[in-house]
Amino acid sequence: MTSPDPAGAAVSVEGLRLAYGAVQALDGLSFTVPAGRITALLGPNGAGKTSTVEICEGYRRPDSGSVRVWDLPPDSRELRARVGVMLQEGGIYASMRALPMLRHLATFYARPLDVDDLAGRLGLDSVRATYRRMSGGEKQRLALACAVVGRPDLVFLDEPSAGMDPQTRLAAWDLVEQLRADGVTVVLTTHLMDEAERLADEVVIIDHGRVVAAGPTDELTGSGEVLTFTATPGLDLSALRRRLPATSSVLEVPAGVYRVEGEIGPDLLALVTTWCADQGVLPRELSTGRRSLEDVFLDLTGRELRP
Repeated sequence: MTSPDPAGAAVSVEGLRLAYGAVQALDGLSFTVPAGRITALLGPNGAGKTSTVEICEGYRRPDSGSVRVWDLPPDSRELRARVGVMLQEGGIYASMRALPMLRHLATFYARPLDVDDLAGRLGLDSVRATYRRMSGGEKQRLALACAVVGRPDLVFLDEPSAGMDPQTRLAAWDLVEQLRADGVTVVLTTHLMDEAERLADEVVIIDHGRVVAAGPTDELTGSGEVLTFTATPGLDLSALRRRLPATSSVLEVPAGVYRVEGEIGPDLLALVTTWCADQGVLPRELSTGRRSLEDVFLDLTGRELRP
């Protein structure tokens, strides 16, 4: 059996193409998932994330291209006990309660996690309802626990903290970080940029079925800084653009929120506030900080609403 290579790629995706009728869901998608790290797949709705993950999990076949999981096809029997999958729907008996379900799953694995400890960490030890009567957050916690109880080498997490309250969300994040500390490779999809920024070592941004950016999270966000403030919507930015250094830029997104990117220092701050004074407006909620993953995501995929 192939063993995990801590220095190599756990998952290699090469040239995936997949069409649903006339819709090209995946258009030559390629990326790698480093072993022992957390990789976040990000993208707008309809970008191709779900199709990509389903192919990587072995549940769907592409029209062309390939996926290898430790140099094995993703539907290989050798991988079944080594890969955990968190499903949004299905896979859990509707009449089962949390602890019996986890204990049942644990019997299928040689070295499962301690069920009582896992349930306690995710607040499942006090859940008495059957799965069909659980709240959305409780179902999500149980789905996460089911994905990791077998102590997998690789786990796919789909929106792992969706529907959770803030306390449980932090507990889920702590669990994912513990998986990485134990050498587990994690692939997660999420729409929560703060979740991706906290957890992910690597980020793959997908749009229109293609990879538009990939790499370590800190390299994608870079060292650039951002100055933001709110003011009257629709201000004419042409005069400010002429005054800014060539390495800086300014835009208004959304309406009434202004962002200046570049090297943020006292001179640039004074320049912006002087411009505001010339416009007869008072900048509010003025703050500075480094460029976030959300900034990168929106710059690459656009800021307009999508259906």
